[in-house]
Amino acid sequence: MHDGTRGIGRIAGTGPRGRLPVRWHTALLTLWTAVWYLVAERHGAVSWHYLRTGEELLFGQVPGGGLALYANHPELQIGPVSFVVAALFEPFPAAVGENLAEAFMSGLGLYMLVLIGRTAAEHNLGTGLNHRRLQQRVLVAGAAFIPMWVEVSVRFAHLDDVLALFFTTLAVRALVRGDAVAVGVLLALAVDSKPWAVGFLPLLLALSRALRLRAGAWTVALVGAAWLPFCLAHPETMAATGFTIPNHPASSLRWFGVNDPATPWWDRPAQMGLGIALGALAVRRGRWAAVVLLAADARIMLDPSVYTYYNASVLLGTLIWDSVGQRRLVPWVSWMALISLYGSALLVPSDSARGLIRLAFAAGSAAYVLWWPQRTPRGRRQRPGPRGPRPPRPVRRAPAVVNGQARSVSSSA
Repeated sequence: MHDGTRGIGRIAGTGPRGRLPVRWHTALLTLWTAVWYLVAERHGAVSWHYLRTGEELLFGQVPGGGLALYANHPELQIGPVSFVVAALFEPFPAAVGENLAEAFMSGLGLYMLVLIGRTAAEHNLGTGLNHRRLQQRVLVAGAAFIPMWVEVSVRFAHLDDVLALFFTTLAVRALVRGDAVAVGVLLALAVDSKPWAVGFLPLLLALSRALRLRAGAWTVALVGAAWLPFCLAHPETMAATGFTIPNHPASSLRWFGVNDPATPWWDRPAQMGLGIALGALAVRRGRWAAVVLLAADARIMLDPSVYTYYNASVLLGTLIWDSVGQRRLVPWVSWMALISLYGSALLVPSDSARGLIRLAFAAGSAAYVLWWPQRTPRGRRQRPGPRGPRPPRPVRRAPAVVNGQARSVSSSA
């Protein structure tokens, strides 16, 4: 069966005669990931103890947890799904479980690169896409993505952020394949892993109205199932949304005149609201592939902290944009993100200058993906359909929409 990626090159010496079709760019990215893993692992898992503590509290291994978890520990700004996944590593000795978690999260990053490459190929099916150029584009953009992915997955071991971005990547894949229910379920799992993933919900708007309502219903139901038990059992759980962190001198908030020592009361709602508004505008302008980047831009622009692992969400957004949203050979948005955000954190000594660079990148990249002229490829299939040839007389179902145009998807998909 044709998977939308046929024609992408393979390592010399492999082929169809029983040998593994290992794609050369995937092999190179695997080696690149291993290098960064070894660099970061020596001083890794900075925040893993939060996951272990939350998992022990959630499952009642220590007092003060269960449904009172967030009421008693508002500092654990982590979704329950993340604690459930963290429990998979609990049976191992602490050091072993830590290393297994780091390896697991690193592997998810590689798998996400593969998924995005396949998503880009399928989204551009029928447009005369040069698969070797796509492969090169994923390789170059992935080379920028991996250092930031290792930052969140190994150095800080933020399983919650990792899962939120992983489920969002799966949701993008499901969107291109026209699976509305999966889009709704996966976006809910992202929010249930890390609340700031609410900014990715405008991806639902890329579906047609009928499918959007169905997907949205699944999202609301699963988000409610994850969070309502805590709120109903302990209403003071809602106070956890007001948890504050220090306003770092390098935060872009300083450039808006916000000099409060801690998170302003309006900041978290503003981050989510701005991300959702920009994402909705992107879908309206036929640029749904920019939703993840725009939500990440809103986060780093308005967040009072400047942790480098925040940049992983930005690099995922640029990776999706550079691979799916445009067809230039050089994915320069990804490398601009890496140089601006990670390079400035390492090389620029001035807090104020780092904040200005972060603000300039967030505003500039948002303006670019929203308004820079884009040429739609000839023959673009606005809505991904079944893989392989169409049946002679397809049975029609509700149309789905991507890029603002409808196309019926046959039931053979």
